[in-house]
Amino acid sequence: MSAKKSPKSTPVVRKATPAATTRKSPVSAASTVPLIFGKRNYIFWGVGMGLVVIGFLLMLGGGMPDKDTWDPSLIYSFRRITLAPIFILAGLVVNIYAIFTRSE
Repeated sequence: MSAKKSPKSTPVVRKATPAATTRKSPVSAASTVPLIFGKRNYIFWGVGMGLVVIGFLLMLGGGMPDKDTWDPSLIYSFRRITLAPIFILAGLVVNIYAIFTRSE
């Protein structure tokens, strides 16, 4: 039996091109990309989130002082039924504005 020998292949040597040596690293290239949101967007977003939190805080409470009594004025008050949802919706509108407005 005879063993077949495969021909030896020569390694390919590539020369460095000037374009390959002047590439920027991914870290420096990412730092030059402008941010999507600016300072103004984040301020509006913070105000909107604050309004949402205030709205949820206005909804807190409503527990009955006694198990045997039912007082609808504690649950169905103006603060919980009207004022809190207005704050929450206003906060959501401000957040939508913060997302869609252009940063400067």
